[in-house]
Amino acid sequence: MEPIRIAIVGVGNCASSLLQGIEFYRTKSAEDAIGLMHWKIGGYRPCDIEVVAAFDVDVRKVGKDVNEAIFEPPNCTTVFCGNLPKADVPVQMGRVLDGIADHMEDHPDARTFLRSDAPDATREEVCVALRKSRAEVLLNYLPVGSEEAARFYAECALEADVALVNCIPVFIASDPEFARRFEQKGLPIVGDDIKAQLGATITHRTLVDLFHKRGVKLERTYQLNTGGNTDFLNMLNRDRLASKKESKTEAVQSVAGLRIADDDIHVGPSDYVAWQNDNKVCFLRMEGKLFGDVPMNLELRLSVEDSPNSAGVSIDAIRCAKLALDRGVGGALISASAYFMKHPPDQFTDDDAHSRVEAFIAGQSRC
Repeated sequence: MEPIRIAIVGVGNCASSLLQGIEFYRTKSAEDAIGLMHWKIGGYRPCDIEVVAAFDVDVRKVGKDVNEAIFEPPNCTTVFCGNLPKADVPVQMGRVLDGIADHMEDHPDARTFLRSDAPDATREEVCVALRKSRAEVLLNYLPVGSEEAARFYAECALEADVALVNCIPVFIASDPEFARRFEQKGLPIVGDDIKAQLGATITHRTLVDLFHKRGVKLERTYQLNTGGNTDFLNMLNRDRLASKKESKTEAVQSVAGLRIADDDIHVGPSDYVAWQNDNKVCFLRMEGKLFGDVPMNLELRLSVEDSPNSAGVSIDAIRCAKLALDRGVGGALISASAYFMKHPPDQFTDDDAHSRVEAFIAGQSRC
């Protein structure tokens, strides 16, 4: 099959894991491919994804081949497939806008972003690059809190006739106006804020849903997360966390049955621990009451490598976007967004979302 041509905004840890994964699974078969939710979607395998354009603003990445740039600082994720062939795709200078928080300047170079002195790309330049590369899907991997930048690239996708997979907690797919505009252009969008394959939010949701189904009254809960990548460093600026906190909290609230009082639920990033690098540690606590109002509590510690944990989900989201393009379906993909993202246009339980996305893949539902 012809490859799925993607453009990436933000050549960070998540992009590194994605590109390593595409190469890693190239030599695998359906029988020995561990770690994927789907081997094929619409006939497309993971290795049928091809990066044709990439944008970043870090001086250590701009101008380099994308398969080389993914191993540059401040990227710190696990290298599980380090022998990548040259992609012949140079990383182009993007547009900064609010993509770099001011406090990032206060940290060592190896841990933070170093802005390139190249001039910011204009909207016209980004659109020309997307058209020239014949990109079909734009993957947004910008830092958390990049509200202006995320909307800038969404506008570029619309203008250049490119589908969008929005992996960050800026509300594009779940914004009815953006969703309407993508639908009018016949362009699919999957978003917002990617769920990890087996991360803090999906685990928390599963346990909350279990409490609800087993008749346990959930009275209080928290999810505390620490990590040492640029995402956690970036989120030390609490002003950039509003969308992220809303996205993660609503993902949990949506499966609780009876909504938990605001004072009794805390879901969100907690602190930056440099030596953890891309390892994310999550602490969950849930307090409730069983039969006879007898109290109980549950505590869980989850440790995962953050970026590989989302790469397989991105691979599925990209392939669903391409499948929609092939079928002439535009607008927010409800099923894919509900299954792959924390803040979709419509929330469903994970069982329901899974059934819906399988029906979409099989061609039994439109979106």
